[in-house]
Amino acid sequence: MVRTLVGKHTEYYEAILQLRNVSQEVIDFVEEEIPRVQLFVSKVLEEKTGLDFYLSDNSLTRILAKKLQTKFGGEVLITATLHTQKKDKEMYRLTILFRQAPFAKGDVVVKSGERYNVLAMAKEIILQHINTGKKVHLRYREMKGIKKEVE
Repeated sequence: MVRTLVGKHTEYYEAILQLRNVSQEVIDFVEEEIPRVQLFVSKVLEEKTGLDFYLSDNSLTRILAKKLQTKFGGEVLITATLHTQKKDKEMYRLTILFRQAPFAKGDVVVKSGERYNVLAMAKEIILQHINTGKKVHLRYREMKGIKKEVE
């Protein structure tokens, strides 16, 4: 059910949540969370590699992105664009990108020719070398160099 904002036009939005290269499970989670946290959707656009949700609140959208990162593991990028000024206050629109990692906790991955177990995926990726046991902490922007091992 689409709810409208009182006192706002139907196209009103403060944030765009961009989902890129995500599983159906992530899309389902977002579609369940939006009404639960009382976000309003002005439109949803289907893009080549994902979906764009135009949402009513910056801070709630930011919280939703962090939940996605914690639950599914992935990169979150937040950019702000000055939209307008209201009573000497600058109003920003956020674009929040969530890109799901191509591997998950428990997977065996290859990084720089070495094999690792994925121990955790929350604020960062934690890998453990299969032979030495050494742990490696990585940021999500470094996930492009990690490949899931094909069984």
